[in-house]
Amino acid sequence: MTLSLRQPAHLDDLLNYRVLRLHALGGAPVIRLLEGRYGIARREWRLIALLAARGPLSPSALAEAAQLDRPRTSRAAGVLLGKGLAQRTLVSGDGRRAVLALTDAGRQLHAQVFPQIADLNARLVSVLDDASLAVLEQALAALTAQAQRLNGELAQDVRADRRAGGSRRVRRQAP
Repeated sequence: MTLSLRQPAHLDDLLNYRVLRLHALGGAPVIRLLEGRYGIARREWRLIALLAARGPLSPSALAEAAQLDRPRTSRAAGVLLGKGLAQRTLVSGDGRRAVLALTDAGRQLHAQVFPQIADLNARLVSVLDDASLAVLEQALAALTAQAQRLNGELAQDVRADRRAGGSRRVRRQAP
């Protein structure tokens, strides 16, 4: 198993693919809970949870913390504003800058939903003993740090353009 992660030969050997599958399977009950019971999307929940944990944030800081691009963050924040779960406040002295914060309704929703999601998380990791869980936490920290380094080092001359299909640039450059 470890060797296949170091030298992937198939899709199922790729760490990112396996983590994506885990994310999809482990996240499905969360999505059903959020959308079915509370009428909010996972992306909206991510913003609610971040604002609850960190307090008011600028849209840019919120996008960075949520690991989302600014347009997606803006759309999700707009939905939260429309639902009365967040509020936008202008920064005094600069009418162009604003911060987003949870409303009382947003804080109440977080207080109601977070324990349920934490319980789903606890049930997911319950198959791991304490030693395995500690190893997993260390491995996730190391992999996250390495991913941040790779993001800073590799392919800085090319920007992703998902609207263009991603592969068009490669096809145009081929002789």
